[in-house]
Amino acid sequence: MALILHSNPGNKNSMKGLIAAEYAGVKVELTKDFQFGVSNRTPEFLRLNPFGKVPVLETPDGPVFESNAIARYIAKLDPEGVLLGSSPYEVALIEQWIDVATTELDSNLSRWVYPLLGFGPYPYSEELSESASAAVKAALRVLNGHLALNTYLVGHSVTLADIILSCNMLTGIRCTFTKEFLSEFPHLERYFWTIANQPNVKKHFGDVSLAEKAPTPPKKQGNTGKKEEKKAKAEKPKEAQKPKEVQKQPEKPKEAPAKPKEEAAEQDEEEEKPKPKPKNPLDLLPPSPMVMDDWKRLYSNTKAKDFREVAIEGFWKMYDPEGYSLWFCDYKYNEENTIKGVWLFRGQEIPQMVLDECYDVELYEWTKVDIADEAQKERVNAYLEEPDEFDGEKLLEAKCFK
Repeated sequence: MALILHSNPGNKNSMKGLIAAEYAGVKVELTKDFQFGVSNRTPEFLRLNPFGKVPVLETPDGPVFESNAIARYIAKLDPEGVLLGSSPYEVALIEQWIDVATTELDSNLSRWVYPLLGFGPYPYSEELSESASAAVKAALRVLNGHLALNTYLVGHSVTLADIILSCNMLTGIRCTFTKEFLSEFPHLERYFWTIANQPNVKKHFGDVSLAEKAPTPPKKQGNTGKKEEKKAKAEKPKEAQKPKEVQKQPEKPKEAPAKPKEEAAEQDEEEEKPKPKPKNPLDLLPPSPMVMDDWKRLYSNTKAKDFREVAIEGFWKMYDPEGYSLWFCDYKYNEENTIKGVWLFRGQEIPQMVLDECYDVELYEWTKVDIADEAQKERVNAYLEEPDEFDGEKLLEAKCFK
């Protein structure tokens, strides 16, 4: 029998339990036609949670409310306990980071963001807003420092701590965390996208994008209490007698001195002439006979049994070593999580736009492939083929970026 989760769709607190269920293999159904502010005020709902808050989980033993408690309950239904740690120490670390995500980040993020958006129990106050934003940044700095050396919060795979932290970050990601804001926390940003793009997470997050700009504080409303109204009435002066109106001829506006024709023409030309867009440096490279779309089609459409003979041999026939270059990347912290790969770049160096825009590029060692070396060439073949074992280790996951 499926567990029933009472909540509105898209609620970041409800996602904690739903994502935990994906990993734990537990069936959870979200109630249909749930209207926040209506459904959670009914007598039936208040019997499940007298606080009238979402989410609430209906179980065979009774209701459970509070999102972290719901996520823990679901995770514990998995006999293998993949989300809860493999030792008492790991269990403690997971609980530690759940507390940090809740008390240090989520509570302060709510005090900062909700008043800016004009809803929630907190009225906007400049002093309280600055205090809350400072507390959020302090929490993000701690998390960023930890994630500089760790792919996940605890261990080598997603745990309940990662699910709860990423869900709690959603409010900031959608509302206040702009690209400029997160530039101070590059490891945390890399971490968020790593978690958000896990299939079990993405199923509920959907497509997420950073806030383009932070919300502005709401306008102050004027105070019009009864005392102020009485005072205004008492001090209202008598209307003065209107002076006799005397009609006057309207004065003609003085004409501005005419600009010289040449100066005016130059100014108009400057205003109308659009600024040229800077050219992409890769577009300035000499033409290459290698057509990327041809290679992508070959890679995507070749069946596994024919891959080495068709796709890999086809790649080396297409490959233009003068117009393109291959690069191995090795994660600097492979003792924590082994990540390796090969990249095909236009030109002979890693493009500057990659170095500028990819916030985690500094976490990898980059080595240019020497295709004259047969061992390196065979290593490229193995990356393309995605075998069950790589470098004597079982291949857990492979991704292709095209």
